[in-house]
Amino acid sequence: MTYDATSPEDYINQVPEERQNALRKLRSVINNNLPKGFEEGIIYKMIGYYVPHAVYPNGYHCDPKIPLPFMSFASQKNSINLYHSGIYANQDLYDWFVDEYPKYSSRKLDMGKSCIRFKNPDDIPYQLIGELTKKISCKDWITTYESTLKR
Repeated sequence: MTYDATSPEDYINQVPEERQNALRKLRSVINNNLPKGFEEGIIYKMIGYYVPHAVYPNGYHCDPKIPLPFMSFASQKNSINLYHSGIYANQDLYDWFVDEYPKYSSRKLDMGKSCIRFKNPDDIPYQLIGELTKKISCKDWITTYESTLKR
């Protein structure tokens, strides 16, 4: 499902009502733990967090007009999905998250390369998402991103 939102609040107001509180809480947790340098906005028709051009003028290599993506979340047809590029790019971070997840949730982890799916909004481990959010500084994300480009 995609929404033509112009702001994070506009996005949340467009999703089904039964998911709005979970998205507001997820947004709040991320914003309260987001390292300095990242910005929040709409990117790829989702609520996203990215390195703005003012900090990283090169932008995203696939489309330099787009700021460097870091993480985002969206209300999809059957789940709320959190996308975290650091988990995809950093094996240690991925391993940490997989090891920590059972401490915060009794549900089986439903995860792809960078996508974490929550079929029930009540099962979102907000505290763990907060910890994940603050694990990578803006500078560290740029370094990780650039090192993956060189491979």
